[in-house]
Amino acid sequence: MQHLLRRVAFGAVFALVVALAPTVAAAAAGTDSPDGSWSVAPVAGGYQVTLHLKRQLEARDALPELAVNGTSVGFAQQSPDGRTLTVVTTDPAAATPSSVRLAWNGAVPDTTTAPASRAPAAKPRSSGETVPVDPTSRGRYAVNRADYDFGDTALTLSGLGDRVAEERAAVWVPAGASGPRPVVIFLHGRHSACYDPVAKTTDNTHWPCVAGFQPIESYRGYDQSAEVLASHGYVVVSISANGINAQDNPYSDDAGTLARGQLVIEHLNLLAKANAGRAPGMSPLLKGKLDLHDVGLMGHSRGGEGVVKAALLNAALPHPYGIKAVLPLAPIDFGRETLPDVPMAVILPYCDGDVSNQQGQHFYDDTRYADPSDKVIRASLLVMGADHNFFNSEWTPGVSAAPSKDDWATPDDPTCGLNSPTTTRLTAAQQYQVGVAYVAGFFRLVMGGETGLAPMFDGSQGRTTSVGAATVLQEGQMPSSYRLDVAPLQGPTPSVHFSGAAIGQFCASMGDRSPQSGLPSCTESTATRRFPSFTPANYAPNVTATPLLHLSWTSPGMMSVDLPKGQHRLGRADALTLRAAIDDVSTAADLTLSVVDGEGRTQSTTVSSISDALSILPGTGGTLLPKTWLQTVQWPVAQMTHINVHDIRRVLISTAAPSGGVFLSDLAFQSSAVGAGGPSWLPQVSISGTAVNEGNGPGTATVMLRLSEASRVPVVANVQALAGTGTQIPNGAQQVVIPPGQVEVAVRIPVIGNTSPEPTVDTVYKVFVVDPTNAVTGQNFAHITVHDDDQTPSSGT
Repeated sequence: MQHLLRRVAFGAVFALVVALAPTVAAAAAGTDSPDGSWSVAPVAGGYQVTLHLKRQLEARDALPELAVNGTSVGFAQQSPDGRTLTVVTTDPAAATPSSVRLAWNGAVPDTTTAPASRAPAAKPRSSGETVPVDPTSRGRYAVNRADYDFGDTALTLSGLGDRVAEERAAVWVPAGASGPRPVVIFLHGRHSACYDPVAKTTDNTHWPCVAGFQPIESYRGYDQSAEVLASHGYVVVSISANGINAQDNPYSDDAGTLARGQLVIEHLNLLAKANAGRAPGMSPLLKGKLDLHDVGLMGHSRGGEGVVKAALLNAALPHPYGIKAVLPLAPIDFGRETLPDVPMAVILPYCDGDVSNQQGQHFYDDTRYADPSDKVIRASLLVMGADHNFFNSEWTPGVSAAPSKDDWATPDDPTCGLNSPTTTRLTAAQQYQVGVAYVAGFFRLVMGGETGLAPMFDGSQGRTTSVGAATVLQEGQMPSSYRLDVAPLQGPTPSVHFSGAAIGQFCASMGDRSPQSGLPSCTESTATRRFPSFTPANYAPNVTATPLLHLSWTSPGMMSVDLPKGQHRLGRADALTLRAAIDDVSTAADLTLSVVDGEGRTQSTTVSSISDALSILPGTGGTLLPKTWLQTVQWPVAQMTHINVHDIRRVLISTAAPSGGVFLSDLAFQSSAVGAGGPSWLPQVSISGTAVNEGNGPGTATVMLRLSEASRVPVVANVQALAGTGTQIPNGAQQVVIPPGQVEVAVRIPVIGNTSPEPTVDTVYKVFVVDPTNAVTGQNFAHITVHDDDQTPSSGT
């Protein structure tokens, strides 16, 4: 634990009280739709909402929700046959139901209306500069295949309720490459598991596939990325996860995230045996050829959170594999896990119609300061014109063997519709090539040390990066040893001052979702799909999301930031950097950046002259677009020729437009570097559940947070309780501190008791630990069982 002495102590954080949700008086009688497709039934303190579907629920990576009268009332429990969805809610919308609809990401498809908004924005300007090294170019090695298939029932995964899954993979091996080679594992996302090749229908409710159906080969959808990497000397293993896809929503507590992480670890264990020549049925090409101390993981969609979970599971092993790079591609982030100490790049498609709230942005936002001594690169990249599916050829119409579609559901949308003459969309072939570029480029940079690929991830080329046909916007945080954090701008600090008409308000989240933070919402909008940084996570809807500074003005003003004492020599830094975006109500904004040296000399530039960060992103002002997304602004130190860069004392940010509003974060001096890391050495924080009697009034249930080892600095984590199965425990979050030297702390969760019998004797609720600082998550969810003590012999089941 000596390494913890080098850590920066985290400031005092107060545990915050959970606000109790008001109990809603149940309606006197239930309501059924005329056609019997839905019902709303009163239960103690709330309502049970049920929707019956005419056909099996579409297999998507987002979680299904139910909307009453057009308002989403929560995430739905799916029946094993995929045709019934249920939510228990206290939402007043359910008191007088006139409709119940399927919803995704907070909205009912095809029924949303556009709010008053700004004029449509143009496609972002590209710098026109291409990356010095072509990430899609083939290397010097020919490629051999070493696929393996041990059947549909080879594995039993506890994260899937001990149900079976396949152990199957496509493997690419560089021919003639000497010595053990770095290994990259691909994990696809959630698509239907099975299809009928004659009728061209799909099924995602049975595993193994029933008669007449065969597995969809989603794991074969990244073949070109694998070929490119293998030709550069990597062994690439793309694994199949259909068994998880077919069983995760009904049979897991976290939509299959733990099961996907376990699946990756199972394949690593198998590969270790193959490397040692002790795995019957595996290709002899793998013996002695796998460097499992140098492993990269790519996960698409639910696979994105799956590979993050795999890296965390791996870190807890007595002898972990050397996971050195993680790439979540269009990922979900239901549980807001952090992944410090491992180089990471998050890829977000601007026209994502499935994970349309782009919640994977939280992987970047939450991890930035999770470990103050983090020594690795971190990036988030917004690919303009890309949808969710077309990174995988097996999810692309006209290319895939099984049925597939464009996930962007509005073909005539001016920005993202493929049928629109003004569309910014990439073709399917163009998008696939962008995927190859970023998948191959990231691992070649991080694991292969090909620094010519760094501009794809570090923002060093200026406004935007052109990769193939795509314009890609960037956020980047360099390793701590290559970075001086001038002001993270997550909350008030003595070094930050405001003057004139500049109003600096620290904010977090959206739509009053996290009152326990003590900060106002960054936007009052409820269009979660427009705000990736602020969107509430599925399993952490009330946890504070991305605190930052909202700077607004109606006449000239200024913000002054003093550099940390004794840290004025910035001559070796590459650039002054700042994350910025125009807010969601302004029509234009610009800022002037100035640096002041010890002699009082000043040099200035405008943000608009060096970056497009304060331009409005494309979109027509609906519930999906335009996105508000902070880009990293870079002002090269080499351009600061009129001051002494070895004695910079202050940064000034002043208004350069008559009025406006902007979001700002992460003011720093940085130099481009990749760093090295993985697995994380931080302690793991886990949560354990409990069982309690309901009682007749307000009460509590006590759960425990435990660390794998004591920390020398405070560990801060967030605990989220989830309603949805009953009304005795409301949605609510609180921040918890585990003091230095302590390994556990009790957390009290409010329980709302009553004197009315519940539908069942025991109601099981989920509670999650999320978004930790100075630790990573271990077992991140648990159960609270509330026993109804109001049952009579004839009530309950």
